[in-house]
Amino acid sequence: MDADVTDSAGTPSRPDNPAEEDEAKDRATEDAGEDNGEGEGQGGEDRRAGAGPDANDARRWLRWTALGASFVLLLAAGVGSWLYRKLDGNITTDTTAAAELEAYEKERPTPIALDAQNILLIGSDTRSGKGNSKYGPDKGTQRSDTTILLHLAGDRKSATAVSLPRDLMVDIPSCRKADGTRTKQQSTQFNSAFELGGTACTIRTVERLTGVRVNHHMVIDFAGFKGMVDAVNGVEICLKEPIDDEDALLRLDKGRQKLNGEQALGFVRARKTIGDGSDTERMERQQRFLGALVNKVQSNGVLLNPTRLYPVLDEATKSLTTDPGLDSLKDLYNLVRGMRDIPTEQVQFMTVPRQPYARNPNRDELVEPDAGRLFEQLREDAPVSVVPAGSGKPDKGGGSPADEKPDDVGSESPAPTPTFTGSNAATDECE
Repeated sequence: MDADVTDSAGTPSRPDNPAEEDEAKDRATEDAGEDNGEGEGQGGEDRRAGAGPDANDARRWLRWTALGASFVLLLAAGVGSWLYRKLDGNITTDTTAAAELEAYEKERPTPIALDAQNILLIGSDTRSGKGNSKYGPDKGTQRSDTTILLHLAGDRKSATAVSLPRDLMVDIPSCRKADGTRTKQQSTQFNSAFELGGTACTIRTVERLTGVRVNHHMVIDFAGFKGMVDAVNGVEICLKEPIDDEDALLRLDKGRQKLNGEQALGFVRARKTIGDGSDTERMERQQRFLGALVNKVQSNGVLLNPTRLYPVLDEATKSLTTDPGLDSLKDLYNLVRGMRDIPTEQVQFMTVPRQPYARNPNRDELVEPDAGRLFEQLREDAPVSVVPAGSGKPDKGGGSPADEKPDDVGSESPAPTPTFTGSNAATDECE
């Protein structure tokens, strides 16, 4: 019995084979080394030489640094997530327009250039909403103060913005009104479509007029426009004459001026006391301002700098209504990312070819075949060129006579690029 007690409580029994015995010895040696490493054995001192108070402080500092960095990363992720949700939640989704367009899908144009994008930009003159009542009483109605068909080329090397005059005479289809009733098909001025049937009615009218499939739409009100201008710290324009327009709440001196949001809104809306007071001249002024805004955003590094981009997105999304395909920050970012590398000279602005309406000179009508040629180029994602007014009158087919010269005598030349009167974002009128 004594032997049994000694075997179980004393020296451990030997392993069954030499390999296990060697492994046991190695473990015992390692354990002894670790114990001696605390300062009780010479071997531990040799292996841990210099592991005094300074080394322990360094290890503690590294641990706290790692914990601090982890906390900062978590905090940044939390703040980033909150900012993302905030911007995402700012955007209003126009589900009513989406449902109406889906109901009339069979009558809509078939997309031809699938990589290209056609976006309808609508500036609403509604007086409802924060900050809009100062521009007039809220009568519960709204019209499209500005409408631009923005074509992004499939290769994303150019963008063409075509203004559609609000006084252009068009055929407006039967549209669903806000109260659920439907309007009759009618021939009237273009901006009535937005008042009668909202965004869906405007899109259907544009598609009937142009044959161009509208992929997305954005509606922005006065407050949203002002906010974007202020977010980029103002936009510079050049005035040939001073402006004093009481209705537009605008007073500006002659020459180079930096406009804040309020001034910019007055500048693009004013018509009675600037130039000839026509809507045609106002559209050209809007195009020049948008070109200056694009140039400011690209030259200021806004699109590549999150700290500069965030306030622009915040102000833009607060008053932005879009279709379901553009109603998230991710969708908008992908759109902007595709545009940020377009050279400013390839960001073009023009107004659809039009002339005074035969039955009423205060209204507009399309000039054919120029307008038809433009719409065909947009449908097929074919190139369009613009030239400043007075630099050479485009021919009746939309092309400039200079474009019609063949490259080599006797060889077939490609069809000339149609040229229209307009401008681009690289133009500086003060130079």
